[in-house]
Amino acid sequence: MVLDVLSWITISAGAFFILAGGIGLIRLPDVFCRVHAAGLTDTVGAGLMLTGLMLQAGATLVTVKLVLIMVFLIFTSPTASYALAHAALLDGIKPWTKADRKERKP
Repeated sequence: MVLDVLSWITISAGAFFILAGGIGLIRLPDVFCRVHAAGLTDTVGAGLMLTGLMLQAGATLVTVKLVLIMVFLIFTSPTASYALAHAALLDGIKPWTKADRKERKP
């Protein structure tokens, strides 16, 4: 019973982080903030969800596969975020500043 409650708490927390990341993709002002939101919440949210699934699976081959998926995500998500941000910098996109916010207001 305790294991089920703990696994559902981690799965729900992971879903919350992924939802917050989706909202961040819509609400944040520039590509760098959006990449940060997507990369961070993707790693944390998916990690929490996979942890909850590992707790549900127990000590089986499924858990080993979930661990391998988590290791893959831990390495690829930050790498992809860096590649996107670096490509945006090379393309000449400037990071958002507070001065940009003042210019937009009427």
